[in-house]
Amino acid sequence: MTTNSSPQLWLYDTTLRDGTQREGLSVSIEDKLRIARRLDQLGIPFIEGGWPGANPKDVQFFWQLQEDPLKQAEIVAFCSTRRPNSTAATEPMLQDILAAGTRWVTIFGKSWDLHVTTGLKTTLEENLAMIRDTIEYLRSQGRRIIYDAEHWFDGYKHNRDYALETLEAAIASGTEWLVLCDTNGGTLPHEISQIVQDVISHLSLVISQEPMTKDKGQRTIPQIGIHTHNDSEMAVANAIAAVMAGAKMVQGTINGYGERCGNANLCSLIPNLQLKAGYSCITEDQLTQLTEASRFVSEVVNLAPDEHAPFVGRSAFAHKGGIHVSAVERNPLTYEHIQPEQVGNRRRIVISEQSGLSNVLAKARSFGIELDQQKAEAREILQRLKDLESEGFQFEAAEASFVLLMHEALGGRQKFFEVKGFQVHCDLIEEKETSNALATVKVAVEGKNILEAAEGNGPVAALDAALRKALVNFYPQIATFDLTDYKVRILNGHTGTAAKTRVLVESGNGRQRWTTVGVSNNILVASYQAVVEGLEYGLLLHSQAEAALKASS
Repeated sequence: MTTNSSPQLWLYDTTLRDGTQREGLSVSIEDKLRIARRLDQLGIPFIEGGWPGANPKDVQFFWQLQEDPLKQAEIVAFCSTRRPNSTAATEPMLQDILAAGTRWVTIFGKSWDLHVTTGLKTTLEENLAMIRDTIEYLRSQGRRIIYDAEHWFDGYKHNRDYALETLEAAIASGTEWLVLCDTNGGTLPHEISQIVQDVISHLSLVISQEPMTKDKGQRTIPQIGIHTHNDSEMAVANAIAAVMAGAKMVQGTINGYGERCGNANLCSLIPNLQLKAGYSCITEDQLTQLTEASRFVSEVVNLAPDEHAPFVGRSAFAHKGGIHVSAVERNPLTYEHIQPEQVGNRRRIVISEQSGLSNVLAKARSFGIELDQQKAEAREILQRLKDLESEGFQFEAAEASFVLLMHEALGGRQKFFEVKGFQVHCDLIEEKETSNALATVKVAVEGKNILEAAEGNGPVAALDAALRKALVNFYPQIATFDLTDYKVRILNGHTGTAAKTRVLVESGNGRQRWTTVGVSNNILVASYQAVVEGLEYGLLLHSQAEAALKASS
């Protein structure tokens, strides 16, 4: 827990630049703006928006933020040092940086002599001139500078003296931050710690030996930052090691997005540094938004969230083993390293064939169902659960189906409708490479039999459409239900096309999402089971909401 006296750490988010270099990740201008504003709400002090001039999208992004600025965060433009054998004042890309209108600019330069001679194909002295000239020019234009020392740790290990010279050049030119980058992601925490300490000691010694001037007095060393990549699965550990060694800025991305194996994950760094190491990163209220922010960014970039991610993953505080659940029910500290609510997450009791009675009781309670462990219903539910999971059902991923199972065991499962039967017919038009499906369903509702048909681009879509068409006149709220995801798993593939199939269907109503499961040797029957229970559970939620509203009024 942080206090008013906790040391301050400065967070620097590069999701919108470094994060978008992840393979398969692409965002629009609107996406970038939505993410930037969400990070602003989260309390991130520095948000790197991209490289103005590198593409039209980034240019427009910075223009839009000039028109409608963020509330508290500094938006930062990113760029390299000028090209060899030119001048910063005549460098076109630096004019684009100035046009972006940001107060802060991050400039990256080469620290590793290999990159200078092989990559830039210039001399070591010219590289130092590029660093000095670029920073001095931007400073003359009123910009504040963060200097990213690219490939710093590799450069240090191969040629320590030259790598340190590059930092001295940046300091002499007026940078306010020196960020040490483990660009290849191959350094280990003990190396990070030792090198950061050496950098701080060396630069302090160099500056202390400089003569004082009348107008400026003794110069001070700029603040040190850290930027790590995850190629050795060490990005978070390396960033923490750097902070412990004296770094005051941590650069990373939401959910660890980034090129190759990704960047340091801010969703792990922030709670580790704030809740465990005692640093002040964001406010406690903002920290409780971390899980929602992580999922928001996942949704915007159209990548499935990592359910097992530390702190913010859906499974981060999920308990499956019966002994674990029993202990957590008595005292959460037995199997939880922090309170899930501190990061905006929640405890989940997972139901599976490994469950004990304590799992069933806790899960029932989470859905407002009080079970008496001394009565037969509780053990009947547990046995039914184990029997169904042995057949291939999976209730830990389909909690809505488990709720319906509990209601049925307790004799209170509401029959909103009954499907009497269905048929599905598919046509494949090879010349057009298209397929159409027609589903016909017979449903009984309130003593009436309804026969309806509907088309879809596949058998499940057609079946879902036909069911909705048959039921919507009786239950208008069905029009708000969406089938948001559909997953198929073959359970015994060695039997070929006769294999048993498990289908998970995720549904939603714009406010909530729920998942149901079906299992059968026939994929259509398994799909039918999951789709029908998805509609039934949605109606149950609506019924419970109406009952609660009436009770409150």
